[in-house]
Amino acid sequence: MKRIFSLCFLSIFLLSLTASSGLSQTAEGILAKMIEAQGGRKTLEKIKDTTISGSLEIIQQGMTVTLTIYSKEPNKMRMDMEVMGTVITQAFDGETAWGTNMQTLSIEEMPEAQAEDFKRQALGNDALLNPKKYGITFTYKGKEKVEDKDCFVLEQTFSDGFKATLYVDSKNYLTYKTKAKSIGQMGIEVESENYMSDYKKVEGMMIPHTMTIFQDGEEAVIMTFTEVKINTGLEDSLFKME
Repeated sequence: MKRIFSLCFLSIFLLSLTASSGLSQTAEGILAKMIEAQGGRKTLEKIKDTTISGSLEIIQQGMTVTLTIYSKEPNKMRMDMEVMGTVITQAFDGETAWGTNMQTLSIEEMPEAQAEDFKRQALGNDALLNPKKYGITFTYKGKEKVEDKDCFVLEQTFSDGFKATLYVDSKNYLTYKTKAKSIGQMGIEVESENYMSDYKKVEGMMIPHTMTIFQDGEEAVIMTFTEVKINTGLEDSLFKME
């Protein structure tokens, strides 16, 4: 069976950037403050594309590789990871999810489960600011202490029933942790937890520059972002299947 490499841990990071309205007053208030903490509605509306560069440490394999993530509104995304001179790609062009087959290194459409996972990852600021278009809702689940932080807990539900849990720092309203099930490297569903830190302001938007990802309770990946570029005019062709 052909398998396509999956950077599933990114999904919980990208899902944390989606908000909703029409909720209970408590959840609605928290989400409004999250938007403001991330830079505010006006700032986010101006962002049309983002390019993030950095390194990715795969702990269990003792390997560190370079990673570049391209995003374009409203729902296009591409990830390029260079592994020993070979570029491994995953992308969604708004219609088709595709990527590199790790066995043959050929480019092909993703299997259905991975494709659905990646399509959710590709949702951008339009899903953040206009969530009803995507059938996204949130439910407030109370407060919980995560390490030394008091966090608001929000359960995020997508139109297809997919759920993710967000843990929002009650002091600054930035997402500290996310938890969700996603498709792992071998096409197997895993429980992923993503801890975000080292927030920095880029073009008015707060972006975490360090993420530590646990899969099924084990530390799996550390991502460090060294450069973030906003509105560089990414072409649609960048996201098309090669």
